[in-house]
Amino acid sequence: MPRKMRIVESNKNQKKKWEEKGMITFVNQPVDSEHIVSLNPDQTFQQWMGFGGAFTEAAAYSLAKISPQLREEVLDAYFDKDVGLGYTLGRTHIHSCDFALENYTYVDEGDKDLASFSIEREWKYVIPLIQDAMTVANEPLTILASPWSPPPWMKTNGEMNNGGKLLPEYRQVWANYYVKYIEEMEKAGVPIWGVSVQNEPEAVQVWDSCIYTAEEERDFVKEFLGPTLQKHDLSDKQIVIWDHNRDVIVDRATTVLEDPEAAKYVWGVGNHWYVSEEFENLSKVHEAFPDKHLLFTEGCIEGGVKLGAWHTGERYARNIIGDMNHWLEGFIDWNIVLDETGGPNHVGNYCDAPIIVDTKKDAVYYNSSYYAIGHFSRFIKRGAVRIEVLSNVPNVSITAFKQQDEIIVVVLNETEQNEKLTFSINEESAEVIVPAHSIVTYVIH
Repeated sequence: MPRKMRIVESNKNQKKKWEEKGMITFVNQPVDSEHIVSLNPDQTFQQWMGFGGAFTEAAAYSLAKISPQLREEVLDAYFDKDVGLGYTLGRTHIHSCDFALENYTYVDEGDKDLASFSIEREWKYVIPLIQDAMTVANEPLTILASPWSPPPWMKTNGEMNNGGKLLPEYRQVWANYYVKYIEEMEKAGVPIWGVSVQNEPEAVQVWDSCIYTAEEERDFVKEFLGPTLQKHDLSDKQIVIWDHNRDVIVDRATTVLEDPEAAKYVWGVGNHWYVSEEFENLSKVHEAFPDKHLLFTEGCIEGGVKLGAWHTGERYARNIIGDMNHWLEGFIDWNIVLDETGGPNHVGNYCDAPIIVDTKKDAVYYNSSYYAIGHFSRFIKRGAVRIEVLSNVPNVSITAFKQQDEIIVVVLNETEQNEKLTFSINEESAEVIVPAHSIVTYVIH
């Protein structure tokens, strides 16, 4: 039986997204060598672990401000495997981040014993959101928890914002804090899969932030965080380092992972998309440390809400394809939802999100980024394996995975022209036209 190919398309000029464009049957015929995309299912790379987004206080608060019916619609749109994106991953913040309503921690000032530790605040918005998301997903989510800053009294600058460093005398207390957080969240029914050491450890931000050199991150993992998790029977919790941009990911990963005592505690390296689209840096990390994993832990469109924009979805698709083709194993978006301002954000660092809720009008808006993610997440499931793609078509971005009896190919065309492609698998081929400014998923059986 010849292969058949289902086509699902979104483009800038059509209102309907994820539009079914029918089926094409592969044929045995000479291939047009000018536009060939060879798919080799026998040459495989990394296994995929899933897609997800961040459960911030801002997202949870915004969803609490709209009607229960619309909140349920948004949860279905992300976590339902049939109608939505089928998210299985998540990220949340250990006490406050910029997308919280204010700076806050879980302990009283100066409480080195952490006797006052309480996550009671998270019960108001964040924990109920995660619990409801897991109900819709019908499975536990794989959740990464990241700190943006230690409490002010543990830091050199005495505040959560504006950088500063963890004071050496509080490294053990801070490691104990992660343990308390994991234990309390899991008592609340929220599984914590892993933690990152520090969100964006090289950026002094006007919001919650803390600076670590690569050596400081290495030593904190090796001497405090890793052993402390182990001591408390939490060695099954994964540790992710870096959790920052791709530009210096190779140097940062190398400093930590070349130390075997630090490396033994580290699951992998997290990356963000800001500043740099040097996707090849992920391959450099993989080639140097093939036993470690690569996870996208944050990306968003900066500068407030961009309702109706198409370029935002293209940025998502370009970054997902670029990272996938360089050994990425999972993708976690930033805020799943923001309000009409691109917040709330306690320092005014407003951004866009794939779904925007208007808390004044009780309305939900789906951005092109939402549909872009869906071109991947609705088709490439946990356990899928990336396969080799050989293309001589310069103007499109392509990635391909196989799972069970199907091959999934996603193509992004950011140009003003339609592009002709000829897919080739062994002796069979099929010709398609990829419209200008489109994202297309091809499902080949």
